Amino acid sequence: MIFVGYKQVSSPEELQKLLQNYYQQPSYYFLRWAYTVSGILADLPADFPSPEGQMFNSELELRWKQNNDGYQVLLLSQNQPKPESKFNPIGKEWIICDRNAYFYDTDETKFPKGFTYPEKLSLGQRYFQDAKTSTIHFVALTVKT
Repeated sequence: MIFVGYKQVSSPEELQKLLQNYYQQPSYYFLRWAYTVSGILADLPADFPSPEGQMFNSELELRWKQNNDGYQVLLLSQNQPKPESKFNPIGKEWIICDRNAYFYDTDETKFPKGFTYPEKLSLGQRYFQDAKTSTIHFVALTVKT
């Protein structure tokens, strides 16, 4: 059952625990600061947390953004969340569609400090479309298996 939902976490430790609860092999991270991006990483870096970021795997994407109360977290998943996570659902009827995704070359000027990613990563995109209006509300990164 497809799920889109959100929750608030209050600390970096709570955010990291949530990421660990949804981690599965392989999972990847993409972190953003005002001055740089991490590239796509297989492990969380020492300077975690970032003000914004995401973790993704073949099942889901978790996005976070820092706010005054900690971190707002969005879950985009092809399955229901773990009950203990207590995500608030957004909408009720979603359709997903998986598509291919492609990397820019590593020397692309859009990323003046460079952009790294694992060479063997098979990246995809998952569109989350409202079943009633046919509007695509979210595009999540995913690992193609």
